[in-house]
Amino acid sequence: MPQNLDAVAVRAWCRLALDALGRAREEIDSINVYPVADGDTGTNLYLTVESASQAVDAAFTGHEPALPSLAETVRAMAHGALIGARGNSGTILSQLLRGMAQVLAGPAGGQEGGDFSADAPGDADHVDAPTLALALHRAAESAYEAVAHPVEGTVLTVATAAARAAGAAQGADCATVAEAAYEGACAALDATPGQLAVLGRAGVVDAGGRGLVAVLGALVRALSGGTVAHRAADGGHARVSAEEGAECEEAPAEGGGPAFEVIYLLEADDGAVARLRTRLDRLGDSLVVVGGDGLWNVHVHVDDAGAAVEAGVEAGRPHRIRITHFGADDVHTTPRPPRERTQRAIVAVVPGEGLAGLYAEAGATTVPARVGEPPASGELVDAIRRAHAHEVVLLPNDAELRHTAAAAAQQARTEGVRVALIPTRSAVQGIAALAVHAPDRPFDEDVVAMTSAAGATRYGELTVAERQSWTMAGICQAGDVLGLIDGDVAVIGSQVAPTATAVLDRMLSGGGEMVTLVLGESVPDSVAGRLEKHVRETYLAVDTVVYRGGRQSALMLIGVE
Repeated sequence: MPQNLDAVAVRAWCRLALDALGRAREEIDSINVYPVADGDTGTNLYLTVESASQAVDAAFTGHEPALPSLAETVRAMAHGALIGARGNSGTILSQLLRGMAQVLAGPAGGQEGGDFSADAPGDADHVDAPTLALALHRAAESAYEAVAHPVEGTVLTVATAAARAAGAAQGADCATVAEAAYEGACAALDATPGQLAVLGRAGVVDAGGRGLVAVLGALVRALSGGTVAHRAADGGHARVSAEEGAECEEAPAEGGGPAFEVIYLLEADDGAVARLRTRLDRLGDSLVVVGGDGLWNVHVHVDDAGAAVEAGVEAGRPHRIRITHFGADDVHTTPRPPRERTQRAIVAVVPGEGLAGLYAEAGATTVPARVGEPPASGELVDAIRRAHAHEVVLLPNDAELRHTAAAAAQQARTEGVRVALIPTRSAVQGIAALAVHAPDRPFDEDVVAMTSAAGATRYGELTVAERQSWTMAGICQAGDVLGLIDGDVAVIGSQVAPTATAVLDRMLSGGGEMVTLVLGESVPDSVAGRLEKHVRETYLAVDTVVYRGGRQSALMLIGVE
């Protein structure tokens, strides 16, 4: 049902945008040719929105059992995007979100996230369609202000078209305004190859603009509860004929540009930042400075990376300094450990301390999966770095982490690590993959064997329903034990052991040689004994192995190989 924009809708928007960018990440990376053809725009946008989404989730967690206000939510979104912004397009996107927040947060701003204006009532629990249109206008305006030398045919053009279309739709509800902005953005994106020569010759649309279309499509879905006719989802926006770019603007930053991308957060006052802009503009190009209220995100392409960092030191306190050399697959953030790299390592996301120990005994570097707090891509990248190997096999062990893991793998590859992502959907599939891991055989062969083992393992899970809900197995009530098979609810019961038995019977009806049970902390050993006995007496030649998941683990995980 269409609704006004409130805190819950903003949270849904962030989550849907993250999912949309995860699905479009590889496509956007593949069409990234401006300002530098470094193939990372999709990944950078994903990481930027991931940071925004995590900040919003933290705001909700901090107010439980109540809800944060709209102002608090959009400030969190803007602040999260600011501190997590990556690359040229990610930095601009963070400013777009900040510009929206300046309107949506109203006069209660000026705190965490920046100097928010009085364009909307700060204590309102929602905003209406005209205010959303005004927020989109301010977003485009502030993004242009943040870029030292704006170029048409980029995400800036797409944002302006979206704001113009939203303004023309005022008088409708928020969902209609968002739909108008989305359609306006789509039309502008299609026109970018005719505005920027490098896009026309490559036969692609602007990558940053393509990402913004995905974000706006997510806003439509968050406000309408439906779907959009996402013309970009199948790559329809991505490539155009080269002839379309024949008569278009030549961008000064195309080809033969600076050697380094420099990004850092900066604590400084407005006057110092104004001077910094002037100095960095002389040093390089693609200068974008976003933020306010003492905290800024600085992005610039230069030949002298040291001079760009030195300018930041003179302006204030730079931190999270990141320098990327465009001519090499090597990113420097901190000095690398002097120890020699191992040849191959396993990195796995693991729910529960008991399973973490099991994986560690098998030689894996583990990332904890806490209930309700899935790891971010940065945690996975850090784990890959800790593994300190030339080759890494990444096991996400959760279907919901597929986009996060893909972004982490891409980031690690830019640091010179060969990463293979095996799309394991459960820790029991990861156990099956670990069982056939052989570090002495060629990397590709090892990955194929592990992928095959994981894919041959059906996975089940027991959990407790939190509320009444419709499921594929019927209506469940709060407190019911739910038995899931391959991610779908298949059994609804009242007790753990009978529900687990029913799940096992369904999983073994198609055959199997090995059952793996991972018991949560609250499940007694007697349940494991009962299940082992049932398998032994009912299914000939089927072995059962039992592990303890420990704290933070699921109620029960079941694997059938």
